[in-house]
Amino acid sequence: MRSRVTMLLVAVLPLQACAVGPDYRAASPALLGVPAGYASVGARGTLPDIATWWTALGDPELDAIVDRARAGNLDIAQAVARLKQAREGLVQARAALLPTISGSAGYSRTLLDGFGDRDNFSIGADASYQADLFGGTRRGIEAARAGEQASGFDLATVQTSVAAEAARNYILVRQYQASLGIARDSLRIQDDNLEIAGFRVQAGLVSSLDQEQARSQRAQTAATIPSLEQSYAAAVNRLGVLTGQAPAALKAELEATKPIPAGPEMVPVGIPADVLRRRPDVRSAERTLAASTAQIGVARAALYPALAITGNIGTSAASLGSIANVITGGLFAGLSQLLFDGGRTRSRVRAQEAAAEGALAAYKSTVLLALEDVENALSSLQAAKDRQREFIVAQDAANAAAILARSQYRAGLTDITTLNNSETALLSARNGLSNARADRAQALVALYLALGGGWDPAAAPQPPQD
Repeated sequence: MRSRVTMLLVAVLPLQACAVGPDYRAASPALLGVPAGYASVGARGTLPDIATWWTALGDPELDAIVDRARAGNLDIAQAVARLKQAREGLVQARAALLPTISGSAGYSRTLLDGFGDRDNFSIGADASYQADLFGGTRRGIEAARAGEQASGFDLATVQTSVAAEAARNYILVRQYQASLGIARDSLRIQDDNLEIAGFRVQAGLVSSLDQEQARSQRAQTAATIPSLEQSYAAAVNRLGVLTGQAPAALKAELEATKPIPAGPEMVPVGIPADVLRRRPDVRSAERTLAASTAQIGVARAALYPALAITGNIGTSAASLGSIANVITGGLFAGLSQLLFDGGRTRSRVRAQEAAAEGALAAYKSTVLLALEDVENALSSLQAAKDRQREFIVAQDAANAAAILARSQYRAGLTDITTLNNSETALLSARNGLSNARADRAQALVALYLALGGGWDPAAAPQPPQD
């Protein structure tokens, strides 16, 4: 029997060198619709290292908050857990290439009436092995490996998104602080205007209409402050949760007013093909496609013969000293072949082929959406810069007009309507400039995120050590 089994193994084991199903090959940038360059105006040149892009905004407090968010965020913790699960799935898939061995040991005592007792000791082992004749198991390992890599890139995607969201909300905090400062400054000036209008009414120089208009103007400005305070509190609360803490955990830390981060004037964006390497969501989609392609081979292998080898060995004796005297065992090898299942297995192959087609479409879509993100961020950055330049001029002119209007109203050379209009124009210009600065900072954050900043693409994402 041993010689027959050996002959069977010699005949079939070389078949394990083949693997059914398509071999995965990465799609070229041309197939994915990646253009040679960006359409939007942007800085030309090689894409710099943007693994820690938030440090380029020049705000140490922002750096500390982003670092805390990356360390304590609970969405990142969930992504780490999913990566650990995927790695254990790869271990389990690899184990399918190895035999399964189990052992047993037993003891029994038989009571014989009048003849004493009889002891029995037994030791045995069983082994089974499923030969991977047509590569179904190896394709499964290939799919599990690609899935594990996709989970790593998903972790990097969450890390980059959390860093960007922390930066966005930090910018909002500083933007709302600036808006509150502008509103309170305007309120103080309008308090003075209201007082002057009151004096002029008492002196009989103007009617009470001036005083009522000044009071209305002040009330409208004051009404914006509660809304700004609410938005400010929401941004502070969001930062607390992003860092894995209670919503108001950073309230005291962020209370001091600081300017909106400026960041660099321009960021070199490289070429569109860089997103294939730098964007973790793009690389995750590519690995998902590779896993789906490998699953075609797993499904197709079920159509081919399967070789199972089982064996056992055992011994039993009345005493431990003689347990090795008689050893028995057996070995069995058998081939099985699917003959009929109503087309179920072939349907699974076709379904997996369709899934791979869908994964390819999803990969292409992810690439195009990444390019769209870059184009939109470049457009937003340029628009914010243009708006900021014009609002600087508008603020300077509105400030000069407001000073002149206040002076003339005190001297009785103009009416309250002109003064109110000039104050409204100044408030609008100051808010416009502050918002343009914040929009520029937000556009920089969006651009860094769109370019794949926030992680090191040269190193596979790793979960923290336990």
